[in-house]
Amino acid sequence: MSHTAKRWSRYIIAIVIIFSLNFIIPRAMPGDPLTNLLGEDVILTDSTVAELRREMGLDRSWSQQYLDYWRGILHLDLGYSFHLHSPVSEILFSRMKWTLLLALPSLLLGGVLGTFLGALAGWRSRRKGQKMQTALFLAIYCTPPYFLCLLALYLFSFKLALFPLKGFYTTGSAADIAHHLFLPILVMTLFSLSRNYMIMRGSVLQEKSSLYAAFARAKGLYDDEILFRHVFKNALLPIITLQAMDFGFILSGALFVEIVFSMNGMGNLIYDALLSRDYPVLQGSFLIITIMVVSANLLADLLYSRLDPRVRWQ
Repeated sequence: MSHTAKRWSRYIIAIVIIFSLNFIIPRAMPGDPLTNLLGEDVILTDSTVAELRREMGLDRSWSQQYLDYWRGILHLDLGYSFHLHSPVSEILFSRMKWTLLLALPSLLLGGVLGTFLGALAGWRSRRKGQKMQTALFLAIYCTPPYFLCLLALYLFSFKLALFPLKGFYTTGSAADIAHHLFLPILVMTLFSLSRNYMIMRGSVLQEKSSLYAAFARAKGLYDDEILFRHVFKNALLPIITLQAMDFGFILSGALFVEIVFSMNGMGNLIYDALLSRDYPVLQGSFLIITIMVVSANLLADLLYSRLDPRVRWQ
């Protein structure tokens, strides 16, 4: 079997296993969707309860539900939400666009700035300015994201009243949306930047002690030439892995930010679906995340082979 066929078969098997776990895990959680929907104080007759469970598809055995689950996936039908009373695909689309608008700029800015600044910090690690910069980003990296959100919200929104306290928009204009998104994007960018900064710095520190860097210096190349023509490409490999994981979990990674800033995006949707045991919404959300994670890892594999000849040779 060729390397390409092995790679694709590996990803297909991973998708089948994860999709199956996506069906099993929500149903293994304690609690009943019907009880969460009606509340514990509601008293209904047994016939009414049986009819409701039949309409929700909960009266069938797990094997029948599993077959219906795969049939829905093959027909691109993600089901109907128990609590939001709407097709899951419509709910996911309406929430996903806001989460992408919040998380994509943070991921891109944090990746580019963190990689560049981290490379310079690793290459010039003995300079006093770089040490102070590293201490600053290390403090941000070690701070929980929700605490950064609370701190920024308290200082810039509550005390200084520079930004709104919650939501994605008030009037819906472009300027209004940008005003609401600026602060959460800033917090997410700082956290993403600090992670990429620390990883890239450590990778450059490791690579600059290699023999090829010493050989390039012996040829008379300047420091910046050695860094960006030789060291940078090899040090970039761990960043590609991190960016692939960040992109894969981009829809759920903004959970704490959305909760603190009261934003109705994918993070809040998954959190509410967990509390209410809304199986169709959980399944649909995790399906989208699974596809994004697998796609991001496949893209990272391809980039690895392009950047590092050793990976391509193996």
